Amino acid sequence: MRKLAYVSIILGIIIMLFPTVNEWMENQKQKELLQEAESLSNTDKSTLTPEMIKGYTQLSSWLTNTAAADGSQSSETTSSSSAEEPAPIATIQIDRIGLELPVLEGATRDHMRYAAVHMSETAALGQVGNAAIAAHRSRTTGRLFNRLNEVKIGDQILIHTRSEKYLYKVYNISIVAPSNVSVLKSSKEKKLLTLITCDPLVNPTHRLIVHAKQLS
Repeated sequence: MRKLAYVSIILGIIIMLFPTVNEWMENQKQKELLQEAESLSNTDKSTLTPEMIKGYTQLSSWLTNTAAADGSQSSETTSSSSAEEPAPIATIQIDRIGLELPVLEGATRDHMRYAAVHMSETAALGQVGNAAIAAHRSRTTGRLFNRLNEVKIGDQILIHTRSEKYLYKVYNISIVAPSNVSVLKSSKEKKLLTLITCDPLVNPTHRLIVHAKQLS
């Protein structure tokens, strides 16, 4: 009988302590996640150069003009039609959304009509810092960054240059104001990738941002 009483007491104590222990474990996990997030966001404001801010401001205004992504050509977008076509510097692939796009160097209106673009003001692809790639979110299903909103945290992004392959893992997705240039903030240690497009699909007022970290 005493043993049964002891067992009952011990079980009672365990039951009483379980919520406290469980909460402690959850708090520890939360601290670990916060530390990881703080590490990823450990950015240097000096990395936001005037050129980067100017380039992002111009890019953001172009993203609002979704007509360019749907094949509508104005006099502004056809001025270089006779010029030599640029060679892609890489391809970007996201399996979840069936995406494979050429990436051109330099965020210009013409480049963005038919490809994703690497912002020249940001880090080189696969290198330390924050490399930014942008594309229109075409209204045609599957074209350009049309389905970027379907990407989930944990998804992988493959960047394939002429000589290397870089694999990134998505760690943050956000919707920000068009003027929020902080999405380009960099890191002195991490190799980051930022994808930029417009949101929502019709009459966009914000920017959809996907942040990923290169896998070692």
